[in-house]
Amino acid sequence: MTLRTMLAATLAAALWAAPAAPQRHDLVLEERTVNFTGTPRPAVAVNGTVPGPLLRLREGEEAVIRVTNRLPRETSIHWHGLVLPAAMDGAPGFSPGFARGIAPGETFEYRFPVVQSGTYWYHAHNLDQEQRGLYAPIVIEPRGGDPVRADRDYVVQLSEWIDAPPARVLRNLKREPGYYNWNRRTLVDLLRDLGRAPDGEARRAVIADRIEWGRMRMDPTDLSDISGAGYVFLANGLPPARPANLVFRPGERVRLRLVNSGAMTYFDVRIPGLRMTVVQADGNDVQPVEVDELRIAVAETYDVVVVPREGRTYQILAEATDRTGWALAQLATGPDAPALAPPAHRPRQLLTMADMNMAPGPTGLDRGTPRPERDRRGHVWPPSGMGHGGHAMPGGATASPPGHAEHQALQGAGQAAHQGIPGNPHVGHGAAPAAGQGAATAPDPVAHDTGAPPGARVLSYRDLRPLRPDPEWRAFDRIIEVRLTGNMERYIWSLNGNEFWAAQPIEARHGERLRIRFVNETMMNHPMHLHGMWMVPDLGWGAFNPRKHVVNVRPGTALDVDVIVDALGDWAFHCHLLYHMEAGMMRLFRVLPAAGVGGAAPPRAHAH
Repeated sequence: MTLRTMLAATLAAALWAAPAAPQRHDLVLEERTVNFTGTPRPAVAVNGTVPGPLLRLREGEEAVIRVTNRLPRETSIHWHGLVLPAAMDGAPGFSPGFARGIAPGETFEYRFPVVQSGTYWYHAHNLDQEQRGLYAPIVIEPRGGDPVRADRDYVVQLSEWIDAPPARVLRNLKREPGYYNWNRRTLVDLLRDLGRAPDGEARRAVIADRIEWGRMRMDPTDLSDISGAGYVFLANGLPPARPANLVFRPGERVRLRLVNSGAMTYFDVRIPGLRMTVVQADGNDVQPVEVDELRIAVAETYDVVVVPREGRTYQILAEATDRTGWALAQLATGPDAPALAPPAHRPRQLLTMADMNMAPGPTGLDRGTPRPERDRRGHVWPPSGMGHGGHAMPGGATASPPGHAEHQALQGAGQAAHQGIPGNPHVGHGAAPAAGQGAATAPDPVAHDTGAPPGARVLSYRDLRPLRPDPEWRAFDRIIEVRLTGNMERYIWSLNGNEFWAAQPIEARHGERLRIRFVNETMMNHPMHLHGMWMVPDLGWGAFNPRKHVVNVRPGTALDVDVIVDALGDWAFHCHLLYHMEAGMMRLFRVLPAAGVGGAAPPRAHAH
């Protein structure tokens, strides 16, 4: 099969079509050759396509998916964001009876009830295969009708490709963390900045800034470990020069299911000339919110509705956050519409010392939004002496000692002190807060500055509120602290200072509501993902906090997230930046039976 045929099949699979009668799904994994850069390279195809075909399921039915491995090594498929039994989760080494995955030549049958609806995706759970193409979207039809009205429905799957074998990429990062950072500041940049300084004090500040970054062995341009220097960015498997045309008629409501299947890239998504109405986040319906732009973290999904009224081509621009490339698709009036040239990239942003908790007040990526106060109830901040955030410091030490937070937290910290969500008058009453309530007074550690023009509205987690109150909402039972740590100089990533293979499991009890306090001590964003269970970021909305399967934790910030612990077994808990996970930023999350209770768990509830 040619690359053109493979890409055409992928695009065709992404188009909306009426679901067929319930049937078994068969997926065959094998190696194919692709050419995204001018050089043929081996890839991992699903049913002959890269990315794989859209998998369509129905809420309330049983999914039966037979996966046949024709690769020369073990494989697996993880059903990202799906609520299912641990044995069917597809994470080798975690799922019971699935220690090594599916052996070459074998077929494994996944069988599980479908208890949710929305937009999700599936992917391999290892470095080599996920980065080489084993990923694809999932759309689950809701039982009882879809609350989102749309005339057209398309998947827009964002991803990247790199020609180098993924294991070699990781070795390169281990040898030189800035190997793929072609935006590093140079002597020429220093001389330019000194020349622009208006006086001696400003020049001394420029030099002091360079010395401080050098002493910390970090670079303010390090927004992405692998930039466009190594990656080609794709949308529905197509490079920017040949974007997919998603056909519409003027005045139609078009639903776009955005899926970030990238290994390492955050995208800033906008459609010049159109506003997007966000209607779903991570598979869960939300109250519609109109935005000009949104940042989609690795592994997140967002559904948006747009209404193009002019009979012209609109570009769906997904700009890498380090401004090194685009993933592009087009809304067009015909399938053969010519590709529009992308606009010039917006200015590249720089990290500041504030992003490393080195300075109080707003950070360089906050658009002036204040940080949470250090004494704000519900948040915790590293002491001022931990400003280096666990990255490599002179002598190779890290700023934080090895993990101990889980053991402290098991004592039940916060059980009596935290009876509700601070600052939300509707806590415990199930009432929906008024639109925009709290925005002027409550700091927002979950907003993104994408570089959009003044006045443009950029999506924040605070904008995400479910259509109905969460039926399982209640105050949390206990709290544990999970520090996101790392040594950038050695490219080691960890939780609470411990890499995966040197860490004890995080243990929870079935039926409890566990609060995880993420404290990001690094200069990187980390999209944290817990298999098999929902996470609920504390945004001050009580029962109207959203459920998510990925929660992004920004540099130098803390974020409280509640976990609905309703699934017995061993689950993977990790940063979804693929190379961070492979370098150690992962834990075993073990759910034990409730105290004094044995046997099977009760059926799991789901709130749309």
